[in-house]
Amino acid sequence: MPHTLASQFLNHTLPSLAREIFEVCLLLFKLMIPVLIIVKALEALGAIPYISVALEPVMRLVGLPESMGLVWTTTLLTNIYGGMLIFFQLAPQESLTVAQVTVLSSMMLIAHSLPLELRITQKAGVRIMVALLIRIISALLLGALLHWSYQWGGWLQQPVELIWQTPATDSSLLSWGINQLKSFVMIILIITVLMSLLRFLRWIHIERLMIWLLQPLLRILGIGPQATSLTIIGVTLGLSFGGGLLIREAQNGHISGKDCFSALCLLSLCHSVIEDTLLVMTLGADLSGVLWARLAFSLIFVAIMTRWLNHTSDAFQQRWLLNSSNSNTRKEGPMNAN
Repeated sequence: MPHTLASQFLNHTLPSLAREIFEVCLLLFKLMIPVLIIVKALEALGAIPYISVALEPVMRLVGLPESMGLVWTTTLLTNIYGGMLIFFQLAPQESLTVAQVTVLSSMMLIAHSLPLELRITQKAGVRIMVALLIRIISALLLGALLHWSYQWGGWLQQPVELIWQTPATDSSLLSWGINQLKSFVMIILIITVLMSLLRFLRWIHIERLMIWLLQPLLRILGIGPQATSLTIIGVTLGLSFGGGLLIREAQNGHISGKDCFSALCLLSLCHSVIEDTLLVMTLGADLSGVLWARLAFSLIFVAIMTRWLNHTSDAFQQRWLLNSSNSNTRKEGPMNAN
């Protein structure tokens, strides 16, 4: 029996994990390298201070320095990995606390990869402007609530310990390139550790525990049984997985517009809770904000939303909330996205 397990690990699990790590790293570097070049060009042109000043009011609302606005903007347009890379470039220049990193991380978790993920929610049946407002406003609201709470209680005010910092060297292009290569190596190591841990968590069936815990909550939230299993998939594995399945079920008429909207609201605010949470904790974020506060905020928001939907007419929902044109996607099929 032990020989069989070892053989399966060496012949199947290990090659599969290595291939998955390679594919993820390759995809991320394709996204990150253009972002890095653009940021370097903006820095050379002296544009970064102007971008930071433009985002100053938003960052002040959540208690963050101006430079972190560029981190969140990068996250919004690319993904969490892109924001992390910019964070490690800028964070050593700031005296950030654990509370501040937790606030920033919670905002990154709620609002990221918007060009891709908003398209998924649109195809599943929610108007794109509604989905955009939900993501942005919720991220800012949760960030502000966390900032005020941590400040009021004096919690997590100790300086954050960065696991990696850009070495203080000359500003030549060669030095910059060497530092980026070092950051890529660090990212590969982080991804390897995270994906190995995720594979282990799946092996011990942690997702079954999450399904057992979430099913009663979803019933309380008013999400119908037809959408429950798909919502749980999205919460545990990611918006692309759950959203893709919701697209198919909505097109086939198996899920009502109201249930689809409620499920997508929850998925928009709280998806991939294992992977993404572990990811931002490498920045130095605290679990209290990036998991528990985000989960509580998402559940309360969706509970309020579903009860409000019960008092609105079908005509109002179709006109302002639901994407009536998603019937056009029946010919296209579900969107396949990572």
